[in-house]
Amino acid sequence: MYDFLDNKAVLITGGTGFFGEELVSRLLKLPKVRKVVIYSRDEFKQHLMAERYDDKRLRCYLGDIRDLSRLKRAFEDIDYVIHAAALKQVPILEENPFEAVKTNIQGSQNVIEASLETEPTRVLLLSTDKACAPLNLYGATKLVAEKLFVDANSYVGKRLTTFAVVRYGNVINSRGSVVPLFKRLASEGKPLPITDPKMTRFWVDADEAVHFVLRKLPLHQKGLVYIPKLSSVSLANLAEAISPNAEWYTIGCRPGEKMHEELISPHESSRAVFAFHTGYVLEPDASWHSKLHSGWKKVPKGFSYSSKDNLMTLEEIRDKL
Repeated sequence: MYDFLDNKAVLITGGTGFFGEELVSRLLKLPKVRKVVIYSRDEFKQHLMAERYDDKRLRCYLGDIRDLSRLKRAFEDIDYVIHAAALKQVPILEENPFEAVKTNIQGSQNVIEASLETEPTRVLLLSTDKACAPLNLYGATKLVAEKLFVDANSYVGKRLTTFAVVRYGNVINSRGSVVPLFKRLASEGKPLPITDPKMTRFWVDADEAVHFVLRKLPLHQKGLVYIPKLSSVSLANLAEAISPNAEWYTIGCRPGEKMHEELISPHESSRAVFAFHTGYVLEPDASWHSKLHSGWKKVPKGFSYSSKDNLMTLEEIRDKL
């Protein structure tokens, strides 16, 4: 399944984050992967992961994606880069906007610059549903990062490096997710704070998300935005699935929050959006873009992919928890 990773080196920015560690764990289970490099600011988490995995193939680089010279050093002898590092806590970033710009936009441009100099084969940006018709600063900075990664292909020249994007929804149990919060409060017999019971969110478990991302590494088409097909949950059903007897109360939407998220907006579907068996692809409108796979089908104009559709049942949610 992952033969393309045989004797390859993979670097993950933000490799000590929730999803970054899930990627590291999966990669180290593949005996023929040559090297896995974590690039992050979290010294203590790097120490814990080095002890936990105890694998000579794991290399930890302490650094910030705001530091271009350090990134270039870390990118040497790397075949694949997965750019997962980001500031993502929506309410915090609303109050600290320029910090989000420096990490999520300038940091992403630094990843591009380091890649153009060191020439890994494939560079993937991990993006978010909040980048689609963004309402908050986090989503806006990730949309800019998407645009930077797509356009980076115009600077590749004769290099073999290609840049692409994976846009997905909330990963179950990730850092900052409501699931650990709801579980803790339920275990303590406390009521659950719900922004709005009708609010919906895309939902994907870590294994599914990791597989979707890794399967996009060996693809060499430039500038595509890959979007998986996901189910969704309402916050009321999520709370009931976690603790059927728990009380809950409404706190209202926080700054920058939407009632429903989108992975594809009607505006985006007016351009070239194609469906395939496990997801969708946003095609770049660029002269350097190569022809898409002949088996993909174009979605109709006005198509949208919203979290208010395809909602999971209580039983399906409990199976995922």
